[in-house]
Amino acid sequence: MKFAIGLLLLISVGLVGATALALIFGGPSQPPTLEGINAPFRALDDSDLPALSTYQARDGTPLAFRRYASSADTSHGSVVLLHGSAADSRSMHPLAQAFTSAGYTTYALNIRGHGASGTNGDIAYVGQLEDDLEDFMQTIEPVAPCTLVGFSSGGGFALRVAGGQRQQLFSNYLLLSPFISQEASTYRADSGGWTRVGLPRYIAIMLLNRLGIDAFNHLPVVRYAVDESANLTPDYSYDLAQNYRPKADYRAALSTTNHPMRVLVGEDDQIFRADQFATVFQNAGSDVAVDQLPDIDHIGLILDPDAIDAAVAAIQALNGQKAPAP
Repeated sequence: MKFAIGLLLLISVGLVGATALALIFGGPSQPPTLEGINAPFRALDDSDLPALSTYQARDGTPLAFRRYASSADTSHGSVVLLHGSAADSRSMHPLAQAFTSAGYTTYALNIRGHGASGTNGDIAYVGQLEDDLEDFMQTIEPVAPCTLVGFSSGGGFALRVAGGQRQQLFSNYLLLSPFISQEASTYRADSGGWTRVGLPRYIAIMLLNRLGIDAFNHLPVVRYAVDESANLTPDYSYDLAQNYRPKADYRAALSTTNHPMRVLVGEDDQIFRADQFATVFQNAGSDVAVDQLPDIDHIGLILDPDAIDAAVAAIQALNGQKAPAP
């Protein structure tokens, strides 16, 4: 009996020690700057970028967004844009301009944890981003029909919303090369060099959460290959990394959305496997249309004029609207 108790004590001490080591030393390393992602933004002209506005979230935090007024005499609806990982609303500027030119009032959000919205790289709890999005919609009241457009990690979060209890906040959804899961066939190792995950720390925090311990959720678990001079968000805490993506059962999200959805992906995407998106959606029992755009890479999906035209056309199709004659 004494031996068994001693063995259990030894195992417990070992587990505690291993967990402590994982928390302290198991964080993510810094990947080298990925030029294919960073370089296209250096030439981005944002001289006419709208000023940041704010709305107040339910916890009292002011969260930032940019509003682009429709240039049409009669609005065709509205669009809410979700940026990719590590980025903010500035990255969605060309896309926002195109939507406003097509007659949509457009809002580009700075998701909490990015830019001028809250604590950089962190949120208070998993699920806070959905709360924030609901607060935005109830405060700003974008005109219907309203499309939620998400790019990359923002596309993953849009999928999370589309398959969740708040899917009715939007009329339809457009996902631009969305992150789906590290277990999906669309995934490339380290997202093509864009990420480094501190797996020991990630697993340790996940196991502690199952025991009801969330004191370490603010620690960074993923780092991005950003240009240090770009003033972006270089890493995500466990809470932010878990929230700004689909839920773990992404197949359920793909199969339970009741709103129209389309997916665009560039054939030359270097972050995800473009040829696998249609298969992933089909295997989940979803009939969502997936369109591959030739000669477009990951960032080109939100910067290239042809890709932007395709995104505008996709929203017009989702809303049952015809493109204006040239």
